[in-house]
Amino acid sequence: MTDDEMPAGFWVGIEQFNRQEFYECHDTLEAVWMDAVSAEKNFFQGILQIAVALYHLRNENWRGAVILMGEGINRLHPYPADYGGIEVEGLIEQTTVLLQHLQAAGATQVSAIAQQLYAPTPAVDSPLQLPIIHRCPAT
Repeated sequence: MTDDEMPAGFWVGIEQFNRQEFYECHDTLEAVWMDAVSAEKNFFQGILQIAVALYHLRNENWRGAVILMGEGINRLHPYPADYGGIEVEGLIEQTTVLLQHLQAAGATQVSAIAQQLYAPTPAVDSPLQLPIIHRCPAT
């Protein structure tokens, strides 16, 4: 599926994701997911699950964040690196780094991690960043 074939709501959800409006992104992508044909359902659901995981992380819910990141990553793995006009591989890689960090740190460190990631001015030189969804370059 190319970016031209994606529903308009998908792109709204991607913008919300990148603005860290994860609850709103969930609502937007859930509507897209519910209307999708079966081949795309897992794709939309994978992104949706990562958004909800980041919402849980913001609320310092370690368990919810870790479980949903893992599920989202697993749903996206079968898709090509540039599916739907976004860099799927990059989203998987970024989310995997964050997931591994959360798992290694454990639930007792979720507050410190959330504060670091959601600080008004996060450290740009930190190896730990929130995932960003990038569009594929035009060909």
